[in-house]
Amino acid sequence: GLNWIFHPTTNILSLSSYNLSQTLLQTTTLILTGLAVAFAFRCGMFNIGGQGQYFVGIYVANWIGVDLAGMSPLPHILLAISAATLAGAAWAGIAGVLKATVGAHEVISTIMLNWIAIWVGSWLFGDGGPLQNSTQAFVPVSNTVSKSAQLPVFWGAQGFQGLDIGIFIALGALVVFWALINRTTLGYEVRAVGFNPDAAAYGGINVKKNLIRAMAISGAFAGLAGAVDMLGYLYHYGQADIPFSQVGFLGIAVALLGRNTALGTLFGALLFGSLLFGTTHGLSSNVIQPELAGNLTYIIEGLVVLFVGADVLILYVWNSRKKVRRKPPAEPAKSAEAAA
Repeated sequence: GLNWIFHPTTNILSLSSYNLSQTLLQTTTLILTGLAVAFAFRCGMFNIGGQGQYFVGIYVANWIGVDLAGMSPLPHILLAISAATLAGAAWAGIAGVLKATVGAHEVISTIMLNWIAIWVGSWLFGDGGPLQNSTQAFVPVSNTVSKSAQLPVFWGAQGFQGLDIGIFIALGALVVFWALINRTTLGYEVRAVGFNPDAAAYGGINVKKNLIRAMAISGAFAGLAGAVDMLGYLYHYGQADIPFSQVGFLGIAVALLGRNTALGTLFGALLFGSLLFGTTHGLSSNVIQPELAGNLTYIIEGLVVLFVGADVLILYVWNSRKKVRRKPPAEPAKSAEAAA
């Protein structure tokens, strides 16, 4: 967290390793939610529904991880991750279909889908819900994912938020994102639609098809984030956890800060990962006031969105002024008219 970066504590040698592992744990999720937002942006869409798609990934990963206990670890993990990823893609694909068929704006539809996902989760983990803990009937918390579905931990202890192989899954997703955007026909069409849908349609690209595909791929990244969190260190989820999760919305700031590129998303996620962990763990009161520290991440998130938007406005004003300065002089009167 921030201790690792800014060294505000006196026992940094004992804390730095733990802080770094926890920062990378948060970074893993933010890479994937950032990619979810970035991919939709590259197609000219604003996927504000990453939070709902993340929740859907969590629900499905928990369901597969609990109900199929007894499977061999590798197929169990692969099945849970694949199912959660597909669920996220399907959830986001609803917004893509609505935009392609009836012209519904993706911001409105994804916000509505976020709320649906929230209320579905409240029902799933609530009293008598399908995913509620079977041994504690009055506790609105899910069952714990079986050992066979938990991601291996290579830094720290299993069950104590050790760093799991999800970080490598996130790094692999960065490579997939880059390859899809820059090295495939799909990526070319997505970028073309994002630049100018009318020109893309004139060039023979199926705009509606690409809107649906881009939104589905976007949701797949968010669903994968939910699976990695559930299988990596959460293991169970409660009804009370749902309102406090903000990683899907933080993905918006990560994508904007990273300019919707794979490398930029990586660095943006690392920054917000350090803030997300560091602002609530071990900060010296001489550095940041405790009442401010808990909201520091969201303050910086708002500033990022503000300054990225201001960047576009400043460039527009600057280019407009240059056009005014370069305005050609009036043509001289013709010699015949001057003679007359």
